[in-house]
Amino acid sequence: MAKQRRKTRISSKVDELPEEIRTNVDVLLSDTANTYQSISDWLKTMGYKVSKSSVGRYAMRSNTAMQRLLEAQRQTEKLVQVVKQNPDADYTEAGMRMLMDGLINKMATAEEEFDAMPLDKAGRLLASLSRTKVYKDKVQQDMQKKMDLAFTEMEDRILKIIRQDPEAAEQLRAILKDARDRMMQDD
Repeated sequence: MAKQRRKTRISSKVDELPEEIRTNVDVLLSDTANTYQSISDWLKTMGYKVSKSSVGRYAMRSNTAMQRLLEAQRQTEKLVQVVKQNPDADYTEAGMRMLMDGLINKMATAEEEFDAMPLDKAGRLLASLSRTKVYKDKVQQDMQKKMDLAFTEMEDRILKIIRQDPEAAEQLRAILKDARDRMMQDD
């Protein structure tokens, strides 16, 4: 089976224009009153033969890149805000969520890549995602068991010390239960 050619970089007639002209095209595209045809006509008056379709494809790529940058900036600002509010928190979950969001967006726009993907590779990717989920759940369950055991042992040791005062023992149980519940809350 012959290998498919993969485009790694897109280059259009607009990309090949001198920097000053391309900057003017970007300015013209930012004004929605300008049509792709009017921008193509303007380029022709400047001595560059660029079709309306080329201008449109360039505009779509530029808008997509700008949207990605704005989304990345928004996510980074949110993460920085969370870090400032919770300096002792574990940020791996937030990082994983950001990565997952990016991957989901990539998958949503990758119809051609999925169409060309061999079935066995898609199956391996699905199996890998399933294993990751199972592993995460197992780690969480193990952590819960260890925490429960640690709290039970701590409660037993403290209760041995304060058995003489039943009221204090009951208050301690309530405090430990509250602490256990708080540790397992997902923020």
